[in-house]
Amino acid sequence: MPLKTPFTDMGQVVNYFPILYGTDETYQLDRYENAFAEFKKIYGANGAYVCSSSGRVELLGNHTDHNGGKVLSTAISLDTLAFFLPNGTDKVDVFSEGYGKITVDLSEDKGVNESEKGTTVALIRGVSKSLKNMGFNVGGFNAYITSTVLNGAGISSSAAFEVLICEIFNFLFNDEKITCEQKVIAAHFAENVYFGKPCGLLDQTAIAYGGLKKLDFKNADKLSVEDVDGNLDDYTLILINTGGSHENLTGEYAAIPAEMKSVARAFGKERLIDVDEDVFYNEVLSKNLPDRAVCRAIHFFEENKRVDAAHRAIENKNLPEFLNAVKQSGISSLCKLQNCFVAGSGEQLIPKALFICEKYLKGGANRVHGGGFAGTILNIVKNEFSAEFILKANSLFGAENVIPLKTRKKGTIVL
Repeated sequence: MPLKTPFTDMGQVVNYFPILYGTDETYQLDRYENAFAEFKKIYGANGAYVCSSSGRVELLGNHTDHNGGKVLSTAISLDTLAFFLPNGTDKVDVFSEGYGKITVDLSEDKGVNESEKGTTVALIRGVSKSLKNMGFNVGGFNAYITSTVLNGAGISSSAAFEVLICEIFNFLFNDEKITCEQKVIAAHFAENVYFGKPCGLLDQTAIAYGGLKKLDFKNADKLSVEDVDGNLDDYTLILINTGGSHENLTGEYAAIPAEMKSVARAFGKERLIDVDEDVFYNEVLSKNLPDRAVCRAIHFFEENKRVDAAHRAIENKNLPEFLNAVKQSGISSLCKLQNCFVAGSGEQLIPKALFICEKYLKGGANRVHGGGFAGTILNIVKNEFSAEFILKANSLFGAENVIPLKTRKKGTIVL
């Protein structure tokens, strides 16, 4: 199938903005034109294809995916953009705004390189390797990349990049035959094996499929992705970076799935999703399990039910019930999952931010977002109160730490 003609004028992409960003047309057009000018300058091109890959937010389902649970997710209006063209070689040449240029020779199949772990090179190699293992084609291209998916904000900047690379390979060399699920698998492989960061499938799935989705990870061999018949168009999602550092917290994050799985093994299963809840409650006290592990297992069972309840509430347009589920999820994360601060530490940035922001929500809801311990909180605020909330949050936390978002209906896409 012949490729469509590359864009030569960024005014041609404006029609995509409503489904990708909502409003914000002037800012986005300036952003596109500046990036396009850089691509042309660096690579001597007259045109370019454009690919957009969003960040994501998990609305409900905190720390459930790794034990086969459910998540309510949405793609968001922040994205990683690539301006790209094939270059007729086996080399991927990428210039990332703020980071400079890297070149990856796809003809070199050296496997996992310990010295490349944690780098962009590893992500590109990992995606390429996984797609080739599935029987797909890869090839060289030049790309200029710019991103509003902030690092360290819990909105999956690495997954946005991985799925972006999958989609470029899909568009240029595979007649767009790679499915969303296959992109998820390739991106997940790249992050876990080549990049060296253990993670579940949540981030890549939410980004590849886009939109407001209910994800179910019960079947380890097959993704379950369900469209949610409803929207949050009347609400603004506002992430607040509470400060602190994720450095030296890997053990805290890893302990959550490990402790949940240790409870599952006490019942003869590998994951909590396979443990009968009634059997769990009837027998758990006889198992002599660590107290925190039991509390985290209880969070898992309850959180799965909250995802179902929130899904029904959105589809029934009962947004107060949805917001109550979000609030209860936050309470459970604080008290049962215990991922809002490090035990024994006097630094409790996430609870402090949650409790202060509650005063200004005006009927909205908030909770810890992502892995927890340090990082961001999610606030869901009615549009009519969002400007006031953002103004107050800016004064409390600094405008650079307040990130307003809208939901996005499209997954990763070549425009």
